[in-house]
Amino acid sequence: MRGMESEPAGAFRLRLGAAVALLALLVALALLADTSAARPSGLQRAILAQELSTERLLDREAVVGTAVSETASGEAEVVVYAKHPISVASTLTGVPVDVEVTGPITAVKAPSKGPGGGGTTTTSPTSRFTRPVPIGISTGNAGECSAGTIGARVKDGSGNVYALSNNHVYALENKAPLGSEVLQPGLYDTGCAYSSANVFGTLSAFPPITFSTSASNVVDAAIAATTTANLGNSTPAGGYGTPSSATQAASVGLAVQKYGRTTSLTTGSVTAVNGIVNVGYGAGTARFVDQVIVQSGKPFLKAGDSGSLLVTGNTAAKPVGLLFASGSGGKYAIANPIGPVLSQLGVTIDGK
Repeated sequence: MRGMESEPAGAFRLRLGAAVALLALLVALALLADTSAARPSGLQRAILAQELSTERLLDREAVVGTAVSETASGEAEVVVYAKHPISVASTLTGVPVDVEVTGPITAVKAPSKGPGGGGTTTTSPTSRFTRPVPIGISTGNAGECSAGTIGARVKDGSGNVYALSNNHVYALENKAPLGSEVLQPGLYDTGCAYSSANVFGTLSAFPPITFSTSASNVVDAAIAATTTANLGNSTPAGGYGTPSSATQAASVGLAVQKYGRTTSLTTGSVTAVNGIVNVGYGAGTARFVDQVIVQSGKPFLKAGDSGSLLVTGNTAAKPVGLLFASGSGGKYAIANPIGPVLSQLGVTIDGK
């Protein structure tokens, strides 16, 4: 008896591919419809709703970013950050929406013009400190009269030591050459006067920032090669001390702190994660994804605090992120998650 004819291989592959695509669609829809399939607090469901709507929202000139958070009752929500009060839908695919007015979000390096008038004693983070200098104080590239903050001392697998800060502080938005001098304090805090005595390292590495709203930047970070004779690993007195070498992932509600060149020690909490934010720079606007959003009742991050290390608010001081931008007034701050910062630079925190 003649057997059944087999289905052509091409037709079978087409049917199989269609079935896989349909299954993926059904899984995505199920995640949106059923919080039991989501992460604790339903944040994964909110992330799906956020990512389905972010491009449309960011097409609006007033919108500068989105993220996910939780309401006071623990319900997951999508947060829309705007330059001024705006009207948006109350829900996105069934997920509640909250609008927060941040003003424009910009990188917060001290301006690259004019003298800064820094302090004259080592009680001020804008001062010149005796070597080895602490973290959390003024720094900058010798190629620009500006200033940011030394975030942490880090090291590579061979034990070489580096100062960690932002790309826009040390690499001048991708423009500074590798090997260029890095200063403490930054030129803004010496009246733009250069002194070779202030050199404490050289630019070693930085992931380039892509200045585009269609990009997916994750980190604004750079490292400068230095030595333990030039750089310590604790904040000045009155700060949080030495950060832990062990890091911690950000989570909504996490208490955090930082020590920076301009506002010294400030405290706040992580209010949203998975931030997708358009950040203004001198070179243009850059879109960042997977960002940590911090909020405080007082200014948490101001011009010159760029590069500050975000750590947990307890004595453990576990690194959570690298701060680089804020909204108007500084009560909303943006940090790169610390994991990608360290992995892209090939270093670890040299802490306790």
